[in-house]
This record gives sequence, C-alpha cells and structure tokens, in this order.
Amino acid sequence: METLATFYERMFFIRRFEETLLDLFSLGKLVGTTHTYIGQEANAVGLIEHLDPDVDTVFSNHRCHGHYLAFTDDAFGLLCEVMGKAPGVCGGKGGSQHLCKGNFYSNGVLGSIVPVATGIGLAEKRKGTGAVSTVFLGDGTLGEGVTYESLNLASLWHLPVFFVVENNHYAQSTPVELELAGSIAARGAAFGVEVDELDTTDVQVIHEAAGRAVARIRETGAPFFLVLNTYRFSPHSKSDDQRDPDELEERRTRDPLLVAGARLDEAERKALEERCEERLAETVEAADEAPAAAPGVAA
Repeated sequence: METLATFYERMFFIRRFEETLLDLFSLGKLVGTTHTYIGQEANAVGLIEHLDPDVDTVFSNHRCHGHYLAFTDDAFGLLCEVMGKAPGVCGGKGGSQHLCKGNFYSNGVLGSIVPVATGIGLAEKRKGTGAVSTVFLGDGTLGEGVTYESLNLASLWHLPVFFVVENNHYAQSTPVELELAGSIAARGAAFGVEVDELDTTDVQVIHEAAGRAVARIRETGAPFFLVLNTYRFSPHSKSDDQRDPDELEERRTRDPLLVAGARLDEAERKALEERCEERLAETVEAADEAPAAAPGVAA
C-alpha cells in the first residue's frame, strides 16, 4: 500500500514536469504541440498504482503525460520524445500525443483508442491472462459513436475493460453543459456496465475507489465504467483558454496537491518537492544534451 507521501511526490513531479514542458515550449525546445494534465494528477496517480505494467494495458489520449509518468516513471524518455530527441519513447518521432512503450499506448485522435482498448480486452480474455485493459477518455470523447459501440461489445462479451472518464468539464473550450446531454454515468449503465462516479480531487479517495473497480474487473472479468469529475488548470493546449478567471480561481482551491500536501508535515513535504526538483533538473539537462532524432521514418 502506497503512502500519502508517495502519492504527493508522484503528483508533484507530474505537475512540475508539465509546467517545465510549457516553459520549454516557450523557448522553442519542443517539437509539435503539447496538452498538459495540470490539475488532474490525482486521477492518474490514485488509479494506476492498482495496475501491473507487466500485465495490464493502458490506453491514453492527447492529454497523456500524467498517465504515462504514473504507469512507466520514464521522465527522460518522455521529455526526449517531446523534444524530438533520439532517446525518446518513439525515437523522437511520435511527439507529445503518440506514445508507445511496453503496455502503454496513446493516440491524439479523439475516441480512436476506445475500440482498440476493447479489442485488447477481448484478446486478453481469450488468452486467459487476467489482464485489465484500461482506457482514459474525456467528456469530449463521449460525442464519438465508437465509444458506445465499444461499451456495447465490452458488456455483451463480458470483457475486462476499465473505462475511465475524466470529465474536466470542457471539450477544448466548450463547456460540458453545451456539448453533452444527460448523465455521463448513465451512459455506462445503459449498457449494463457497472458504474461509479466521484467528484473529488483527493488522491486517497480516488485510490480507494479505483482499487475497488480494478478488483471487481479481475474478479468478474467484466467491464467497469468510472467517472472522475475533475478539472484542468491549464488551457486546452497552451494559450487557447476562454474560461472565466473566477472559475479557475475557485477550482484552484481544490488543487489535488493542496489537498494531499495539507496532510503532510511541512518539512517532509518540502523534502519531497526538493527531491522532485533535483530529479527534474537532471532530466532536463540530460534531454537537452541528447542527440536529435535521426531524419527519416522511425523504426
């Protein structure tokens, strides 16, 4: 069982890693765009600890860095990838949105990962591995028909797929109230899939709920639909933000780092943060010195 200090350290590192990405982008050191996970760290950290990187599979989307770091802890490979460097996860050719390492996959095409994750669930069931196929999707992905085709088959064929909806209340810059009718949780229940919904930024609460969900999938072999009502502090990408500043300010009072950090001794919290800063500085230096990706098509 992981401690709150461990959770805090992981969340803080993800936060500072992505803040650093935005700084590097402004300096012209990134290749392509980037979509940060700032504000949603408790979801990845609280949930992914229950998954086995050697057995289970994770599918992520355009906002994938937090999921990737929580699953692989490969900060150097990720930073090299978004900087277009040869030691990157995909040789510096996939960029921020398209990562592939071990049992982790991401794709920036909205909704595209859902049927793939469902197919992997079918494959693992037939092989009898007991693996869980987890797919992270956002509220905007619920506008894609293939999501419902996947839910239908996962339920009908009794597949071990963990559908995790991170509802950050905006599809790019469109409020969820203007782009999504009805209840998100009811969409999973409509297919006979077991559902849970949380409205919290508390990593411990998320960890407990995710543990129950993963245990349920392993026990029954059936899918589970978890809705995490969350919020991103950063713009959709870098500067495309039309949200009310007062709304942002109010949401920051529920920052997952504030919630978890308040329960730690100040000296312990500062020591964890210093360790993260040292690791991050070393990672940035090493990635900056790494060779650029070779021209041509990636292997």
